Amino acid sequence: MSESIHSETITIGDFDLVTVPCLSDNYAFLLHHRPSGETALVDVPEAGPIMAELRERDWPLNQIWLTHHHFDHVDGLETLAEAYPAPVYGAEADAARLPPLDHKIADGGQFDFAGATVDVWDVSGHTIGHIAFYVADAKAAFTADSLMALGCGRLFEGTPDQMWTSLQKLRGLPADTWICSGHEYTASNAKFALSVCPDNAELVKRATEITRLRQEGRFTVPSLLSLESATNPFLRPEDAAIRATLDMADASDTAVFAEIRSRKDSF
Repeated sequence: MSESIHSETITIGDFDLVTVPCLSDNYAFLLHHRPSGETALVDVPEAGPIMAELRERDWPLNQIWLTHHHFDHVDGLETLAEAYPAPVYGAEADAARLPPLDHKIADGGQFDFAGATVDVWDVSGHTIGHIAFYVADAKAAFTADSLMALGCGRLFEGTPDQMWTSLQKLRGLPADTWICSGHEYTASNAKFALSVCPDNAELVKRATEITRLRQEGRFTVPSLLSLESATNPFLRPEDAAIRATLDMADASDTAVFAEIRSRKDSF
């Protein structure tokens, strides 16, 4: 694989969405509103790459949003805050395990960023108290380790029923929503996805594209929800072909989802 590029930017209306690689396979995201000049950061795996990106672009940091308490999403906050103090937003339900929060947000809550509404949803499953941030004006959902590119987070704390409920919330978003997940796991997720739905032509095409992107050192995150809906088996427990592969034609959607997650855990 060639040397990884520094970051990638998607322009969506008045917003720039910047994917910043951190640690070995994590992503942080900067959401910049060009008219106001304001910038929000989603998760802080480590401070260095994020600070470098802000300096290079000469952007301020106005808000920090935390999705869940795992170290690889919050450990850079203390160092970052020394150089870029900004109010921190996180889940009220998990405040005891998060760094100190300036704004504790409950499921269904909202707050303002640069004149845009940020919706907060509980998406427990990977952890209890994991939240996602959705900015309709930017067509972006920051899902971290809930809905991921061609996957979903391992169930460290929650149940299959909780995660399936969370994924149903997210798959109901507009098809042109960018799903900003927390890790570069897509290549391995594609190999697993093909094991449970090998005849999905769109998935086969996507797997080929993922291989090309990674060989070029490119990111596979964020991804469009339309693509996830068509290819991600964790969003498709109703799919007859997947059910046939699993020999679960008459099972509930939750049971099929649970079986897919179990198989991925041991894949």
